[in-house]
Amino acid sequence: MANNEDIFRKIIAHCKEYGFIFQSSEIYDGLSAVYDYGQNGSELKNNIKKYWWDAMTKLHENIVGIDAAIFMHPRTWEASGHVGAFNDPLIDNKDSKKRYRADVLIEEYLEKIEEKINKEIEKAANRFGDAFDEKQFRETNQRVLDNQKKIDETKAAFVKALEDNDLAAIKQVIVDADITCPVSGSKNWTDVRQFNLMFSTQLGSVSDESSTIYLRPETAQGIFVNFLNVQKTGRMKIPFGIAQIGKAFRNEIVARQFIFRMREFEQMEMQFFVRPGTEMEWYKYWKDVRMKWHKALGLGDEKYRFHDHDKLAHYANAAADIEFNLPMGFREVEGIHSRTDFDLGNHEKFSGKKIQYFDTEINKNYVPYVVETSIGVDRMFLSIISNAYTEETVEATGEQRVVLKIPPVLAPVKLAVLPLTKKDGLPEKAREIMDVLKFDYNCQYEEKDSIGKRYRRQDAIGTPFCITIDHQTLQDDTVTIRYRDTMDQERVATDKLEDIMEDMVSLKNLLKTL
Repeated sequence: MANNEDIFRKIIAHCKEYGFIFQSSEIYDGLSAVYDYGQNGSELKNNIKKYWWDAMTKLHENIVGIDAAIFMHPRTWEASGHVGAFNDPLIDNKDSKKRYRADVLIEEYLEKIEEKINKEIEKAANRFGDAFDEKQFRETNQRVLDNQKKIDETKAAFVKALEDNDLAAIKQVIVDADITCPVSGSKNWTDVRQFNLMFSTQLGSVSDESSTIYLRPETAQGIFVNFLNVQKTGRMKIPFGIAQIGKAFRNEIVARQFIFRMREFEQMEMQFFVRPGTEMEWYKYWKDVRMKWHKALGLGDEKYRFHDHDKLAHYANAAADIEFNLPMGFREVEGIHSRTDFDLGNHEKFSGKKIQYFDTEINKNYVPYVVETSIGVDRMFLSIISNAYTEETVEATGEQRVVLKIPPVLAPVKLAVLPLTKKDGLPEKAREIMDVLKFDYNCQYEEKDSIGKRYRRQDAIGTPFCITIDHQTLQDDTVTIRYRDTMDQERVATDKLEDIMEDMVSLKNLLKTL
């Protein structure tokens, strides 16, 4: 674990040093759990969003996009349940004066026990080699059985406490599990309290109760309140979806782990409206489609898993997370939820407006059911950066290099154009090549320092290809193309560059695999 923490620290430092992510307002000592994306970070973020947006709107004729406002009528949040129920259970340690999310403390405790089980299995696997039977070992090894019992009992008590909304019972789980404060090491806990996560602000110049509005804690409600507008103006037939990318805001008390949990973050959400009774088949469909979208990037299929929810939200009849193996373990990157007719039904009730769809196939009016796919842009960014960060020894020279092996289609800079020297007409030739490619790809031109140093800088920001223009280029119009991951180099004709780039970094080719 310490090793993973060490790697995580290096990733955070690398993100700052190479223009991916900065602490917000850093010159004023920063703002906790708020981050700015730098020049390379914003490019990568935009590429992630484009991949998602095009996969949703171009590959599905029945999905359209909108961009709803951040400010919404306050009744929206009453209807959605956020005013009454958008709370985190918090607990304070009296000795360290630190505040924690009770559910996170319990989840981390369960993960530690899971880790113990995995270590036992790993040791046994090494001892017995090919003859090892993991299933049998899990069912017979006493230490594994004892630890599994702890997990099952703690989980059962925790899920029941959550379902009953029993704060005293949640505290009891922490007490029974002997969970200590990570800072003070003591078990001197306060009672668990609920804390609403919405930011409120004033609309208009008069400070009275009626002008209190909220920064949206999710983007989904902007889709629901526009359901009829989109359905009618787009002449949409059910099933159809509405997609949106936008900022959301949550006053997270325990915001940590870099950009994994922030107070201001970005979501990519798609709400898919279906006929009641068909939602489970669509829920399964979207689970498969979304997992395929993730795996198509080639980060490694084994790094993903589904996690079905133990406790369903009050509006859902099915929910699963797509989790990715980050430096701190498997964590949620995307959620797929079957939200029933809770949202549209409640907006109908609270607004007094009829929000229904007339289905000509069955000759009937109804409030559609919804299957939601919701992915955090920042968490997706963290998955890609964490997976890409690689420290390796260059065999030929024995030197260390740090390289970001970002999928080429998402890389912030696709191509570096590098004249070998600053004279003999090489910069002019390099500019010619740059002027052909810059309209399609984000290219960087660099002529300072040795070619080796320039390669290293491009490795560090994840540039998949470097093109070197040398004296031979002036004679036969060929250049050296160097590949980031293998460091292999090959000589190619300049008029082939566009085809090579199109083949390697085209979003179109990636979308065709979905």
